[in-house]
Amino acid sequence: MADMTQAVVLIGGLLALLALGVWVSLALLACGILGIVAFADAPAGVIFATKSWDAASSWALTALPLFIWMGEILYRTRLAEDMFSGLGPWVRRLPGRLVHVNVLGCGIFAAVSGSSAATAATIGRISLPELKSRGYDESISIGSLAGAGTLGLLIPPSIVMIVYGVAAQVSIIKLFIAGVLPGLMLMVLFSGYIALWSILHPDRVPPKEDRVSWGQMIARLRLLLPVTLLIIGVIGAIYGGIATATEAATVGVVGALLIAGFGGSLTRKSFFDSLMGATRTSCMISFILIGAAYLTSAMSFTGLPANLAAWISSLGLSPYALIAALTVFFIVMGMFLDGISIVVLTTAVLMPAISAAGIDVIWFGIFLILVVEMAQITPPVGFNLFVIQGITGRKLPELVVMALPFFLLLVLATALITVFPQIVSALPNAMR
Repeated sequence: MADMTQAVVLIGGLLALLALGVWVSLALLACGILGIVAFADAPAGVIFATKSWDAASSWALTALPLFIWMGEILYRTRLAEDMFSGLGPWVRRLPGRLVHVNVLGCGIFAAVSGSSAATAATIGRISLPELKSRGYDESISIGSLAGAGTLGLLIPPSIVMIVYGVAAQVSIIKLFIAGVLPGLMLMVLFSGYIALWSILHPDRVPPKEDRVSWGQMIARLRLLLPVTLLIIGVIGAIYGGIATATEAATVGVVGALLIAGFGGSLTRKSFFDSLMGATRTSCMISFILIGAAYLTSAMSFTGLPANLAAWISSLGLSPYALIAALTVFFIVMGMFLDGISIVVLTTAVLMPAISAAGIDVIWFGIFLILVVEMAQITPPVGFNLFVIQGITGRKLPELVVMALPFFLLLVLATALITVFPQIVSALPNAMR
């Protein structure tokens, strides 16, 4: 009964503070203080000092601001426009034609950005006006962008992967590698749906445009060369065991600066804008991590996580039943919290139960990121929906309807990796 009281007070207090608009990090700290003062006999100030240092001094966390800065630099280049020009001729023969550029462009930009919002915003600013001017149906154009924009969380290097790796104390490199096949699978699912939709609605797809010669198609591929080299430099260095995640992030920043420099978009203003953008985002994430570490520590003093794990284990749920229950739980959380907050709030609490159920922590990380991707297009707090609303001016309910098929595809992808966990584990196992 005492455990139930603790859970109700802490969770209720957290939800109340978030509903009042209190910053996530401050809400976490406040609930941590409440937990220690009300339910544990421990020095709240000393614990805050030690946990803040532990959370902020993790070496693995140094990759985070570097990858964020890399994405901020590329966000201010012509990269998205070049990708549209380079990829466009190669998808003209597919059902749905240029709409596939949303999926491919987001997949490529995700591999050098790590941010879902940045991926959706960068590709959307170029692709949506272009698709609209050529007569493509806005429901499939906007819906595919909303879904494909979430690839920024799954395709490495992913900011959320780094956060999960630090919180769960697992290899960030293995997480990066584990995300490759699920990311490609998701791109295939999205493109498959676009093709099927186009076949079923031929009247809503514009007529074929003039063919581009093979010579022109190959020539336009040179526009993809800079980003291709950057992906090879970052992901190749990690997968080949040449560099750690932090060293690969440094390579990424240098490569992004070179791309921006040779492309003519690197100015004093763009350099400092990218630096300040990365600083703001990194500080926000760091404060959330500190707050989550403090709340987790406070909960451990109360014994709540261990008791929760024991309670879940006592239910006798099979791994499949546990995953199904957690999927629903995370979808509900995604209606009110952003992805990073979900990861840091739940990881430490759920890890004992996940280990007790025999679920691989690397696999669970990819599963968690998939359900966090759903949160990006789930109202009322769907960050990708807000980004696209800013680009299109559409009302949120309209965007929700457009994004719904791609939300369901994310649910399908979650089911596929649950039934076939080898999709996640194949590449990390090959590294051993």
